[in-house]
Amino acid sequence: MTTASFADDSLYTGIAHLTDRTPAAVNDLVSLWSDWGLGLFAVLMVLAWLRARAAGRPQRPALAVPVVAVVAFLADYGTKSLLHEARPCQVLHVTPLQTCPPVGDWSFPSNHAAIAAAAAVALWFVDRGLAAAALPAAVLMALSRVWVGAHYPHDVVAGLLLGTVVAVVSMRLVLRSVAPPRTSGEPEPAQVPVP
Repeated sequence: MTTASFADDSLYTGIAHLTDRTPAAVNDLVSLWSDWGLGLFAVLMVLAWLRARAAGRPQRPALAVPVVAVVAFLADYGTKSLLHEARPCQVLHVTPLQTCPPVGDWSFPSNHAAIAAAAAVALWFVDRGLAAAALPAAVLMALSRVWVGAHYPHDVVAGLLLGTVVAVVSMRLVLRSVAPPRTSGEPEPAQVPVP
């Protein structure tokens, strides 16, 4: 279990103290988002599939978005299992907004941030309109995890980066599998903008 001191310890502690001076209604709203906000991404995934279907576009990319989110979760979980970074609320002398997760529920990287980023970036490859809502929601999810005391700032940054990398690699593979095959000597087709 990693209990090292991190450069963002003071930032985490400062945010924890800020929650003490924040109105309860705001803290409750952030906590609600932190707990249930991933549901928004599920709704956006369904909408992406419905919109692709209604527009007659290939549905495989839209159907791949939830798979990409699961792959990001697994990559995140594997990383956590290797690194064993303790939660900041277990190491630092603060009272988090939410109950501190138990020992063994590792901190680095943030699972919520990884899943949200993977879903949002994968949606960018499928439906830019829905991604315009998903991308800021992913950032808000990451910020909420620090606000409630579950993660260090570096945990959520790493989660966002991990989810982004998983989504970009996965969706490029999916889109390549949907593209029509080229015959030898045929020029590279022009990129078709994604709606």
